[in-house]
Amino acid sequence: MATAPKSRLGRGLGSLIAAGKPAASAPAAAAATPPAAAPGAPGYQEIAVTAVVPSPYQARREIPPEQLNELAESIRAEGLLQPIVVRKVGEKYELIAGERRWRAFQQLKIKSIPARIVEASNASSAALGLIENLQREGLNPLEEAHGYASLIRDFDLTQETASQRVGKGRASVANALRLLSLDAEIQGFVAKSLLSVGHAKVLLSIEDPAQRTVLARRAIEEGLSVRAMEKVVQMRKSAGVAAAAPGKRLPKMSAQDNATVASVEKKLTSHLGARVAVFHAPKKGRIVIEYHGNEDLQRVLEKLGVQM
Repeated sequence: MATAPKSRLGRGLGSLIAAGKPAASAPAAAAATPPAAAPGAPGYQEIAVTAVVPSPYQARREIPPEQLNELAESIRAEGLLQPIVVRKVGEKYELIAGERRWRAFQQLKIKSIPARIVEASNASSAALGLIENLQREGLNPLEEAHGYASLIRDFDLTQETASQRVGKGRASVANALRLLSLDAEIQGFVAKSLLSVGHAKVLLSIEDPAQRTVLARRAIEEGLSVRAMEKVVQMRKSAGVAAAAPGKRLPKMSAQDNATVASVEKKLTSHLGARVAVFHAPKKGRIVIEYHGNEDLQRVLEKLGVQM
């Protein structure tokens, strides 16, 4: 017996989220950007997908599978509108820009890909790749910071020179690099968008790393705004009390409890196919599930047994 088709959240999200379908995601934007020149124009040629290798200076730490799938489907339907950019290194072509496009071609099992071949030094290649990601592919704040740090460290550049290379103000680069002084747990919160760069700047005003972590976890658990965090920090400085004040402090978990929470996070992440953060306290807690786009939200909801 025929069954009625399921309601697809991706087609009707306007009833739940203002403005309906969100602005073009990074993969869609990459596919829809008008090309600077057609693949057949001078300077472009078809090269073997297997002859291309990733850049050692790539700032992006990971490519979400769902975004890669979306880009692959776009390329399958519309073709590649913006060729990748590479440089010749030995017998291979090293990517400067377009790693997601290249990986999408691999996923589609297409043997050749349109490419623009340029001459570039290591430093220029790294800078061009970082610019590509900053302008087109939406690095998270930590990836951006690591990109700047790599330019400065690997090529012995000053902050001023690095900022000029990527067309950013020196203050912007300096502020991004400050994020790397936060401990790994808070960096993870920012990378997952559980905390904003504004939250991170407030945390940087706290000298004690332990108190930073306490306030970071509280901000996520209680949904504190940047302004609310600023007030908490100001009260702490004025009264000389802990950052978790007023009223209460989050209890520290034992090593065993931390291990249990980590295990729960790992199992939920595996089950849902999405990154999950668990914030646990004896009397209450919060589970944060990350998703990418309408279709991924639909998939997560189905995993949870929620039908829309």
